[in-house]
Amino acid sequence: MLRFFIGRLAVLIPTFLGVSLIAFSFIRMIPGDPVMLLSGERVMAPERHAQIMHDLGFDRPIYVQYFDYLGKVLQGDLGTSIVTKRPVLGEFFTLFPATLELSLCAIIIAVCLGVPAGVFAAVKRGTWFDQSVMGVALIGYSMPIFWWGLLLIIFFSGYLGWTPVSGRISLMYFFKPVTGFMLIDSLLSGQKGAFASAVSYLILPTIVLATIPLAVIARQTRSAMLEVLGEDYVRTARSKGLKPLRVVGVHALRNAMIPVITTIGLQIGVLLAGAILTETIFSWPGIGKWMVDSVFKRDYAVVQGGLLLIAGVIMLVNLIVDVLYGFINPRIRH
Repeated sequence: MLRFFIGRLAVLIPTFLGVSLIAFSFIRMIPGDPVMLLSGERVMAPERHAQIMHDLGFDRPIYVQYFDYLGKVLQGDLGTSIVTKRPVLGEFFTLFPATLELSLCAIIIAVCLGVPAGVFAAVKRGTWFDQSVMGVALIGYSMPIFWWGLLLIIFFSGYLGWTPVSGRISLMYFFKPVTGFMLIDSLLSGQKGAFASAVSYLILPTIVLATIPLAVIARQTRSAMLEVLGEDYVRTARSKGLKPLRVVGVHALRNAMIPVITTIGLQIGVLLAGAILTETIFSWPGIGKWMVDSVFKRDYAVVQGGLLLIAGVIMLVNLIVDVLYGFINPRIRH
């Protein structure tokens, strides 16, 4: 198992280097002068512009800038934001709990609804239920996040007035964050109604973010269940007179969950990518909105560091999934 783990870990090294190169190149390919954007509407003298470019290191050859940046990254220094003058790493961990809270709620909904829907669709193969589940899953997978989010805001927030439009909690409540997770902090605050307010602000963004993972998990679960239900050991279990619930829940689902677990792990990347649009639509103060704002402001350090950190989270999750897969199915280790 150790050899299997080391092999998977070694694959992450070229991946990390590739991501660092993409992160470094991405922001520099966008038209715009970061120094001029920092100055706003003010007219800047050429000498002052050249001095700031030199102070920020933007006047050096591009390959020198990259290797200097890579060296600092390997030492744990992701740089300092040009706009806020704060360390990128500190800003990331300040905002990451908001994104993590949203993503965890979304993946919980996706798993709790997607797995049972896929199982029942496989058991009821060819029926109206199966066709309905797969049809809804296809629509959910094809739904553009930005359009779906705006549609929900217009209907539930604008027309019905049931849910808030943006933010994490009502301005009526104010307390010092302890964990960064609004649901937990609202409970710890002891303020009446704070938790309910935090939940109401979380509903729409969670639904929007959970839509695509839910559709993917439902389709993957159905596909895996159909394959397992045709195996000899399932037919043997049925011929022994075991109850259908036991055959499906113990013998079939247990083995069908192997590819489903892998799919769930891979959806973390989808959630983090979807969080960028979702947080922008709902003004959710997480790393997605932080990244979008930084791109418009040409904040090189934040965009580079943010992309690296997000990629690092995805690579870590994929590594954990690979290791779990090796435990569940020992053949994978060989």
